[in-house]
Amino acid sequence: VQLQASGGGLVQAGGSLRLSCAAFGRIFSSSVMGWFRQAPGKEREFVASIWWGDGRTYYSDSVKGRFTISRDKGKNTVYLQMNSLIPEDTAVYYCGQARTGYSRSPADFASWGQGTLVTVSS
Repeated sequence: VQLQASGGGLVQAGGSLRLSCAAFGRIFSSSVMGWFRQAPGKEREFVASIWWGDGRTYYSDSVKGRFTISRDKGKNTVYLQMNSLIPEDTAVYYCGQARTGYSRSPADFASWGQGTLVTVSS
């Protein structure tokens, strides 16, 4: 599966953005799709993930209650709705597909897209 992330941009603190991750190829019901982010000088970190089949979702503590991950099976796309953005959310956001099952480790994900930059100004 090839993944292409889009939707990043510059937004003021308190604002919203919606990221999209278009998948080219078949996604199986047992697949887990995830969003990660990487700020300058920091490691890539887990943001949210979703089971493609039943839609179960998981979030990092830092975004819980502000971000929502969802998927549209018909469009083969995963979304990340980001509300109440803060400057600490500034990073390049990547989507990936887990190799097997549920994980929060970037090492367990593959098929990374090119990333999309989100910049939150204070």
